[in-house]
Amino acid sequence: QVQLVESGGGLVQAGGSLKLSCAASGRTSYAMAWFRQAPGKVREFVAAITRNAGITDYADSVKGRFTISSDNAKNTVHLQMNSLKPEDTAVYYCAAELSRLNDFRNWVTYRYWGQGTQVTVSS
Repeated sequence: QVQLVESGGGLVQAGGSLKLSCAASGRTSYAMAWFRQAPGKVREFVAAITRNAGITDYADSVKGRFTISSDNAKNTVHLQMNSLKPEDTAVYYCAAELSRLNDFRNWVTYRYWGQGTQVTVSS
């Protein structure tokens, strides 16, 4: 079992930055990821990282602006979001999976989820 708690969401102006954190407890996951969901839209992959090798993957829409990192000592994953745009507005969810993954970008692959944190970017 894995429990996830997100923090760090909020309201920011376009061009600003936010840092999301996801604190995990329980078993150590193979991979952790961030997804987001805006009202009326499907859940969208943002970024993922493997805990041991530190392999990362990013959605094209955030590549170069967002950085995912893992602090294994604290069992926490961070998402640094820079140059935020209004279209980044969404509820951001942290996800984790214990088993080895072939597809980081498919949300149904992940068994464990946090409660979500709201990110709002004003224009």
